Amino acid sequence: MGFFGLALFLVLTFDVDQGSPSSASAASSSSSQNVQVTYGTVLKLTHEKTKFRLHSHEVPYGSGSGQQSVTGFPNVDDSNSYWLHAAIRFSVGVNFWSNDAMNVSSSDYIWDYALQIVRPPPDTSAKQGDTIPDGAIIRLQHMRTRKWLHSHLHASPISGNLEVSCFGGESESDTGDYWRLLIEGSGKTWKQDQRIRLQHIDTGGYLHSHDKKYARIAGGQQEVCGVREKRADNVWLAAEEQRSAKYPIMPGFVP
Repeated sequence: MGFFGLALFLVLTFDVDQGSPSSASAASSSSSQNVQVTYGTVLKLTHEKTKFRLHSHEVPYGSGSGQQSVTGFPNVDDSNSYWLHAAIRFSVGVNFWSNDAMNVSSSDYIWDYALQIVRPPPDTSAKQGDTIPDGAIIRLQHMRTRKWLHSHLHASPISGNLEVSCFGGESESDTGDYWRLLIEGSGKTWKQDQRIRLQHIDTGGYLHSHDKKYARIAGGQQEVCGVREKRADNVWLAAEEQRSAKYPIMPGFVP
């Protein structure tokens, strides 16, 4: 059974001082805190309290909506934990999904099962490369299955909170896929390693996880759900920027 993680790929690199380990660590931390998350970046979305990563896979819930399940995945070296952060339009008029346009096959992507395209709602003017302000409404689309991170009034399997699923597809999306970015602290635009919340537009629930594990899913995965109250368990971090030659730059990509 394959498990497909959810994250974002940040196409930026850092120059870190080659001094002592402590100075290198401090420089890296300082640099990462100043890196903007924009439409078109990919990075890992990590639950602050448990350090589990937001994750999805082609396994339906056995209750509730029966839609594609979303879980928290342990913080291990998992290549299936990347999301692509992209605007609704690409700056050159190409089909992003076309392998011919990219001149590569899907087997060239080590993250083929995991990428998630992050788009604004279709009625906005946001474009790839734009910074993402506090309060922006975004959608998250699972690359492999084309489904959107979704929530509704169905009860989540373990805790009975609001179920979070992946649903819909390329031509099927509604306001159940809309999430508002809420930056913790004084930041005005989303930056790497910044504490954030994602609030679901339709239900008002915050994207949430906790140490409640599924007994029948491998790897000790935990429940992801929505709750209507602000809690320590609904804070997330866009962390661990990645770049590799294995990740080709897509046509129209604006780093």
